[in-house]
Amino acid sequence: MLNQKKEARPAGRGGRTRVPAFVKSLRGVKSWKEAGAWLEWRGIEDIECITPDQAGVARGKMMPSKKFTSNTSLALPSAVFMTTISGGYPENGGGFAYPEDDGDLKLVPDLSTLSVVPWESDPTAQVICDLVHQDGRVVEFTPRNVLRRVIDEYAARGLKPIVAPEIEFYLVDKNPDPDYPLTPPVGRSGRPIGGGQGYSIAGVNEFDELIDDIYHFCETQGLEIDTLIHEEGAGQLEINLRHGDPVELADQVFLFKRTIREAALKHDTYATFMAKPIQEQPGSAMHIHQSVIDAKTGQNAFSDEAGGETDLFRHFLGGMQRHVPNALIMLAPYVNSYRRLTQGASVPVNTRWGYDNRTTAFRVPRSDPGARRVENRIPSSDANPYLALAASLACGLIGILEKSEPDAPAGSAVNQDEIELPRGLLEAVALFERDAALGAILGEPFVTTYAAIKRAEFETFMEVISPWEREYLLLNV
Repeated sequence: MLNQKKEARPAGRGGRTRVPAFVKSLRGVKSWKEAGAWLEWRGIEDIECITPDQAGVARGKMMPSKKFTSNTSLALPSAVFMTTISGGYPENGGGFAYPEDDGDLKLVPDLSTLSVVPWESDPTAQVICDLVHQDGRVVEFTPRNVLRRVIDEYAARGLKPIVAPEIEFYLVDKNPDPDYPLTPPVGRSGRPIGGGQGYSIAGVNEFDELIDDIYHFCETQGLEIDTLIHEEGAGQLEINLRHGDPVELADQVFLFKRTIREAALKHDTYATFMAKPIQEQPGSAMHIHQSVIDAKTGQNAFSDEAGGETDLFRHFLGGMQRHVPNALIMLAPYVNSYRRLTQGASVPVNTRWGYDNRTTAFRVPRSDPGARRVENRIPSSDANPYLALAASLACGLIGILEKSEPDAPAGSAVNQDEIELPRGLLEAVALFERDAALGAILGEPFVTTYAAIKRAEFETFMEVISPWEREYLLLNV
C-alpha cells in the first residue's frame, strides 16, 4: 500500500483538509508546483523518468522525488534510440550515419502522465518524458515525437485522428532457458490451459487473481480498460482500450505492457507480447481502430450530414491499401512477427477492405455514422505502439492527400492463401525506404535510423541456428 500523506492545508468546514482536485486525481498534473503537491500528498519517495525506445522498451532514470522537483536536468545518450532489441548498434551505411556530435538528449517530463507505480514496495511514481536536443529542438527519430509529427500533419489540415487499440498477449510458464519452447501456464483449475477458448469466461476465470491485479494496477495508474476477453490461443488474452487521442492511447499501451508483465511476474508467470510465441497457436495482434474528426465541427469526417460515407473516408482506405505494405516494418517489426503473417494462420495477409469482414486487413465495423471507423488488423502486439499508430495514421493521411480510391469492398470469401504483404524483415525494410510519401511524413532521420536498426537485427538473427535446421539439414544434406 502506498503511504498516502495529505499535504498540510487549512482545514475547511468540519475540520476537513481541503485538497485540490488535481492532487487527488490519478493523472492530470499540469505544472511543477502541482507536481510537487501531488508527490507530497502521496508520500512519493522515488520517480522513474521513462521514455520508449524504438522497441517500445522503457528507458530512463530513477531519482528521489525531491531531486525531481528541484529543476534537475535529465539526459540520455542519443545512442539509446539507435539500439537493436538485442543491445547492439547498426553500422554506418545505407543512408544511416551516427551524428558527429553524438551528445546527450534532454528528457522533458510530460507532467500530465505522472502516475504511481503500484507494484513497487516503496512509494514510487513514474512520468513519461519527451526528448529534445540540448538547444531545445525536437528529436525527430524518437517514437513519441514521430507520432506527434504525424498528428501535427493532420492538425495542419484541420483534422484530428482518434484511435482505439486492442492488444493481445499470452500468459506462459516461466522460461529461463530460451532453447526450450514456451508452454501455457497452469490455471486455477490445476490443469494446463488449452486453446480454442475464444471469448470463454471460464478461460478468463482461470486467471482471476492475476487479472484482479491487472485491474488494480491499472486503476491505481489511472489507466482505463474497456473490456478483457480470452482469445483463441492457450492462455491468450486481449485487452481493449477506450478511444481517444493517439499520443494518450500510445502512452496507455506503453504503460499497459509494463503493467501486465509486472502483474504476471507477481504470479510467477510471464506475459509476452511476442507476435508468435507458441508454435501451432494463434499469433497476437494489436488491432487499431481509427477515425478522423473535423477539428472545427467535432464531427466524424468519415460520415456526411446524411450519414453516408465521405470522400475522405474512401481516400483514407485507399491510402491504407496502397501504403500499409510499405509501412509494415513499423507494424511487424521483428523476424518473429512474420511467423504470424502466414497462410492459414487466421490473420489477414492481404490488403483488402470490407464491411465487418475479419478476413480483410482493413475492416469497417458495423456502427452508426458518428462512430464510423477503420480497423487495421495487420499490426502485431510486439509493435511499438507509438510507431504502429504513427505508421497506420500516416498511410491513411497519404491517401487523403493523394485522393487515393480504394478497391471495391471484399466479400467474405477472401483468398487467405494470397499473401499481399512482405514475407520477411529485409523485404519490408526495402519497401519502407522506397516510399517517398511515407518518408516525408515520418521524417528522414527516423526512416534511416529505424531501417538501420532493423537490418542490424536481421544480421543478429542470422547468427542463430534454429531447431528446424538441425532437424531437417543435419543428416539429410
